[in-house]
Parts: sequence; C-alpha cells; structure tokens
Amino acid sequence: MTKSALITGITGQDGSYLAELLIAKGYLVHGLVRRSSSFSTGRIDHLYQDPHRKPSLLLHYGDLTDGQALTNLVLELQPDEIYNLGAQSHVRVSYDQPVYTLQTVGVGALNVLEAARLLNKTKPVRVYQASSSEMYGDVLETPQREQTPFNPQSPYACAKVYAFHQTVNYRRGYDLFASNGILFNHESERRGETFVTRKITRAAGRIKMGLQKKLYLGNLDAKRDWGYAKDYVDAMWRILQHDEPDDFVIATGQTQSVRDFLALVFNHLDLNWEDYVEIDQRYFRPAEVDLLLGDPSKAREKLGWTAATDLKRLAQIMIEHDLELAQREAHLQSFVKSQG
Repeated sequence: MTKSALITGITGQDGSYLAELLIAKGYLVHGLVRRSSSFSTGRIDHLYQDPHRKPSLLLHYGDLTDGQALTNLVLELQPDEIYNLGAQSHVRVSYDQPVYTLQTVGVGALNVLEAARLLNKTKPVRVYQASSSEMYGDVLETPQREQTPFNPQSPYACAKVYAFHQTVNYRRGYDLFASNGILFNHESERRGETFVTRKITRAAGRIKMGLQKKLYLGNLDAKRDWGYAKDYVDAMWRILQHDEPDDFVIATGQTQSVRDFLALVFNHLDLNWEDYVEIDQRYFRPAEVDLLLGDPSKAREKLGWTAATDLKRLAQIMIEHDLELAQREAHLQSFVKSQG
C-alpha cells in the first residue's frame, strides 16, 4: 500500500529535498504552499511527472497560521506522515518580524500538532517537527546534545523552543507519534540567497565573473556545525521510521567559522577573500550566537544516520552551482550589450 506524506514548507530547501526522497521511496507526497501572485515552486518543478501518469506530488494552498483550514486539509488527506518544515526561518529577520515569526514557527507548529491529534483518533499518523540548533543559543555546554538546556537568543529561537516543547507535550499528553529533529545548520545550492553560506557562494561566483566587486558580511567569527541539506532530510525520514517517537540532534559533529567557509569558497576559485569582503554592522545580530556544535551520536546509534558530506565538499557543490549561474548571467549581459 502506498504511503502518503504531507510536507509544510515544501517549496523551501529542505522541503524540496525531502519531497525528492519520499517520491523515490514510493510515497504520494502532498505539499502545503501559500497562495501568492507569483510562483514559488522553482525548487520542486522538476518533480512533476508526465501528466498522463498517476501523480506522485500534489500541492494544496494553505497557511500554517490558519489552524481550521489546516485541520480540514489533514482530515481530508489522511496522510501517514506529516513533516512540518514551514516557517519564517531567517534568524536576523525574526528580530524585525518577531510576531509573524512566532505565528508561523510556534503557533504554526501547534496547528499542525492539533490537526494530527484529531486525525490520530481514527487513523495513526506520525509527525516530524523541524527543530533547530538555534534553540541552544548562548550554549550552556559543548557539544550540544538532546539533554543540553535551551538558551535561545532570538525571536526565531524562542518560537522554535515553544514548538519543540509542544511537540513533546503532544507526544506525552495525547499519545501522538511526534518527534523533533534538532537540526544544526544545513546548506545546499538550493539555500536562500540571504543566508550567509549561499550569500557567500553566490557573490564569489559573480566576483569571479566580474559581475560584483564586494561582499558585505557580519560576524566572521561565528562558528557553526554545517552539513548538507540533502543528507539531513534522510535523517528526518529515519526519525519517523523509528520504533518510538523521540528527539534527535542531527549534526556533523564538526564546527567551523564563517571565515573558514569563506576561505574554502574563494580558494576554490583561486581568489583571496580578504580582497573582496567588507564588514557591515547591519548584518550583526542584536544577540550573537558564537558557537554551535552538535553531538549526533544518538542519531548514529538509534537511526543508523551519519552526515555523508563534509564542509569542503559542500562548499565545492555550492560554488560550482553558483559559478555556473554567474557564467550564464555574464553571457546574458554580454549578449544584451552586443544587441545594443
């Protein structure tokens, strides 16, 4: 019998990779997308099959903040698994939009859990909640484990802590199969261009092609445990296949600074990053998180999961993709000038 899954945030980086993974495993995938005047499905357009074949991906309009509509959809679709990846996920932006961030990240997660609770009365359903290493904030121990106390330092992180505890409460109070994946930073060529890793690789490619002269960044000393998003969605799936609902840290177990990532990217292009990077105070957070380092031993022992891609390989994947984008951009500009 074909399994079905509902993914919120399916048009994002993680949602697109997860949809690919589930479809490859034979799932019927439903995705929740917000109505917009422009299309936002670029990351998943390639997943649509021949229209004459039975579809493996179906999209539904909805919003995490509309609890009743979300419940109606879940009860209609009756998915076997729900992956809640939708959110306002930019930490710096959460300082500018704290209420909206709480509504999408915190209350949105609660709406998903409540919809699942109602479905669970008549049909078993498993829920994955996308938790974040940002919950550890100003860390109280290193490395950070499942038992490490949270110490959030941003509106985004506070909202994620709320969602985490609601997930645990629904597991204990309503006997719902609800699990948290505490994912440390995970990047890819599909990462949004406002996130620091993609901002770096995108700019480096454009600098190499003569399209850009400078890259403006904030705290270069911040250290993060960076992995490849494509590896991490496999961990999400494994979490919901586990015998019991539980919480898992998903990380590489290695930490490196923004400066280290800069060096990897620019060296790959035979450039010296110090010639192009300038510090801009606008990109510093009001409360910095200096060091995040996850301990993935529980995921390794109980799920059989380990990160397959190190930071050097990740940087290579991203910069090769973004260099190709820059080459296309340069070619287009050259063509336009030649026609002028």
